[in-house]
Amino acid sequence: MIFSKLKENLKKTKEALDTKLSSVFNKNKDIEEIIDEIEEILVLSDVGMKTSVKICDNLRIKMKSEKDKSEENFRNVLKQEMIEILNKNNNTTSDMFEKQVILIVGVNGVGKTTSIGKLANLYKSQGRRVLLAGADTFRAGAIEQIDIWAKRADVNICLGKDGQDPASVVYDATKLFATSDFDVLICDTAGRLHNKKNLMDELEKIKRTIDKNLPNILTNVYIVVDSTTGQNAAVQVKNFYERTSVNGIILTKLDSTAKGGIVLNIVDELGIPVKYIGVGEQIDDIEVFDSKKFVDSII
Repeated sequence: MIFSKLKENLKKTKEALDTKLSSVFNKNKDIEEIIDEIEEILVLSDVGMKTSVKICDNLRIKMKSEKDKSEENFRNVLKQEMIEILNKNNNTTSDMFEKQVILIVGVNGVGKTTSIGKLANLYKSQGRRVLLAGADTFRAGAIEQIDIWAKRADVNICLGKDGQDPASVVYDATKLFATSDFDVLICDTAGRLHNKKNLMDELEKIKRTIDKNLPNILTNVYIVVDSTTGQNAAVQVKNFYERTSVNGIILTKLDSTAKGGIVLNIVDELGIPVKYIGVGEQIDDIEVFDSKKFVDSII
């Protein structure tokens, strides 16, 4: 069911790529011409110049040694190159069952709180005990929103108050986590523009609080990325990475534009893997990112 939703969400990306790739093979062309055109298609699909060149350089080497130079084989080799990029540094399956803290960051409007609710529900469905920390104390209604998601997922929550120091909310949550038998602590934070220094400083303060109170617990920093923002998403991830050591991406909103290629750009250039992908608005519309399923859904 979820895979079918993923395919539906990526339908526009797939249609755009399929149409363009099919046109490449309409006439008799040599390998160089084919690969040059594929490279242009990837760049225009938000894969990015550097990543597109890397993919096509490897594609060129492999296809020159392949006896089968059919369109089908070209596509298969292209898919494999994309999968290898998306698998870079990704150990989601191995770390998802560890006791851990997950700090959620990102700009406003990308679906942070919704993603937290879905993630909490996913972990709970696996038998994990989940605690949320509602540390988005700046945005009006944010505390109420995260509380609603906690109730939907039926998990515990440490709630801050409007205007409260966010780090103090996380402090209380980490102390409760340390003295209880919770498996996962997920911390919400205020949405912020990546170029707002005071708010980025606040994130660093929250991260220091976690490291001090839970020094021996695995801590992941996941950035929620709206895929419809295209190349701007890569800029956001880079700036958050420089300040908070982001080590994972939760990808949202793949259903409204043909921007799926940006995923390859971010993973390749920054070395940060996609951990989870949102595939709808319901509480169970989230899944562990699978590079093969993703690539199969766009080509």
